Amino acid sequence: MTECNQSSFGFQACGSREIVARFDGGTMSSDGGALLLRQTDERLNLLPRLAECFLDGRQQERVEHSVQEMISQRVYGLALGYEDVNDHEQLRSDPLFGVLAGREEVERPLAGKSTLNRRELGDGTEDRYKKITFWKQGVDELLVSTFLEAHETPPEEIILDVDTTDLPLHGQQEGRFFHGYYDSYCYLPLYIFCGEQVLGARLRQSNSDAYAGSLGEIERIIGQIRAAWPEVKIILRADCGFCRNELKSWCEAHGVDYVLGLARNQRLRRIIGRAMWEAREEWKRTGKGARVFTEFSYQAKKTKKGGWDRERRVVAKAEHLDDKENPRFVVTSLSAERWAAQALYEELYCARGDMENRIKEQLCLFADRVSAETMRANQLRLYFSVMAYVLVSGLRRLGLKTTELAQAQVSTIRTKLLKIGAQVRVTVRKVWVSMASSYPWQPLYRQVWANLRC
Repeated sequence: MTECNQSSFGFQACGSREIVARFDGGTMSSDGGALLLRQTDERLNLLPRLAECFLDGRQQERVEHSVQEMISQRVYGLALGYEDVNDHEQLRSDPLFGVLAGREEVERPLAGKSTLNRRELGDGTEDRYKKITFWKQGVDELLVSTFLEAHETPPEEIILDVDTTDLPLHGQQEGRFFHGYYDSYCYLPLYIFCGEQVLGARLRQSNSDAYAGSLGEIERIIGQIRAAWPEVKIILRADCGFCRNELKSWCEAHGVDYVLGLARNQRLRRIIGRAMWEAREEWKRTGKGARVFTEFSYQAKKTKKGGWDRERRVVAKAEHLDDKENPRFVVTSLSAERWAAQALYEELYCARGDMENRIKEQLCLFADRVSAETMRANQLRLYFSVMAYVLVSGLRRLGLKTTELAQAQVSTIRTKLLKIGAQVRVTVRKVWVSMASSYPWQPLYRQVWANLRC
């Protein structure tokens, strides 16, 4: 390698030309495609409404960075792959981020890392440094409202998926607890989805089971949905961690159907003994995995820890794989006339696995970045990640429909559509964003932009 001068770097290429690199390209950005996110927010009106969920106790005549600007800066940063507040010490000077945040004077820097951090730590108490706090109920209602607005007409039926995941902790955060199943200190947030749209995200300690507090969240969300769509049919779907008599009884009393996994036990194994024998015989005959479906009425016995107050329909999958038994059970309020046993298990219950992909997308947007000291601050970080997901999901739903990326994951959308090298020039009347001519998906980008402008 040969050094040309103090500001350029050169080396001899394989051909006859020497390659010279210099830092003289002017104002550049690696996030030119983020204009699609800005246009998506214009359609959803998401970030302005999120800003309304915050209480700003600062002296407004001295405010330089509005709450909406700071929220937009943080959410767009997460969507574009910048997980840490420290990243904004450089990003604040990017005029493209000024455009995204809605700043009038885009050449002036946005909020720095310290200002953003103080906003996240606000708890509503009198403090000279923490004068911004948020209203949990407002954010929760906004998530459901965004879901309702995504439908031009009320659907006949919706399926709500409920699940939890682990967010590892590596410090002395509030609510820190060691979870034996995950073999780490962690939080155990509760997520509620309908399809690819998130309706709830509640951060919880991990010193209780997956069901803890879920009925209150389900009741709140269904209440808001029913207020807008009183005739909609609702099916609740979850694994055996949520199979509680309290939840099933509430669903039955409020006209909500359910499909819940049921933990296997010796009594259930005895009930499906005949079906297991048939599956084993078929496996012996064919040498391939065999499934036999059956159903029966069942009532869990009363114990000190609970039990069921009535008999309910249970669908069983008696499966034999590789010289071992693999029985599975599902309890449901749906009738056999509406859903036959095999279809209910394979087509309805197993489809909840798609929620696992939705949760993984939350992690792509850094929902596991819960390193603040208090649970309230970490709940706000979780909300920001969820809002970044709502934004990218809205881009997928509104802009990517009928395209090759209509079912793409968040990380793929970010790589192919958002991370585009661009030169940014600010003039008196316009901000010019000149994207790389070599960008390989220009026709796709133009189609997405046209879809968003419809």
